[in-house]
This record gives sequence, C-alpha cells and structure tokens, in this order.
Amino acid sequence: MANIKSAMKRIEVIDRQTALNKSFKTKIATMVKKYKLAVDNKDENSAKLLSETFSLIDSAVSKGILQKATANRKKARLSVYGK
Repeated sequence: MANIKSAMKRIEVIDRQTALNKSFKTKIATMVKKYKLAVDNKDENSAKLLSETFSLIDSAVSKGILQKATANRKKARLSVYGK
C-alpha cells in the first residue's frame, strides 16, 4: 500500500477508471450478444443493432478503452457474422 498522498490518490483514480472501463466493455459485449441473437433469429433490427454496436466500439476507441486494431477486428468479425 502506498504511503505517499499523491500515490494514494492515483490508486483511487485508477480504481475509478478501471470500473468505468469495465462497465463500457460490458456494454459492448452486451450489444454484440444482442446483435448476434438478432442475426440468428433473422430479425429486421439487426442492421440497426450493427450500427449501434459499431458506434459504441468507435466511442470506446476515442475514449482510449479499446485499441484501434482491436476495434477494427471486432467490427470485421461482426460484419462477417451478419452475412
């Protein structure tokens, strides 16, 4: 455990950021599951879900939660899954 005040503050900030990043990644995983379920059920909302999922993934990249290559790989796999 840190003894220096600034180090203790950084630990608190890191814990907060970790929780936010984890929740955002969970949102992405949920959207991916919803999209795959819609495609499997031949739902007409699948195109809308795909664009929402892409938007969520892109916002994760801009916030620094996902790396660009990871996001591109996820989007590519989702595109192939829908065809």
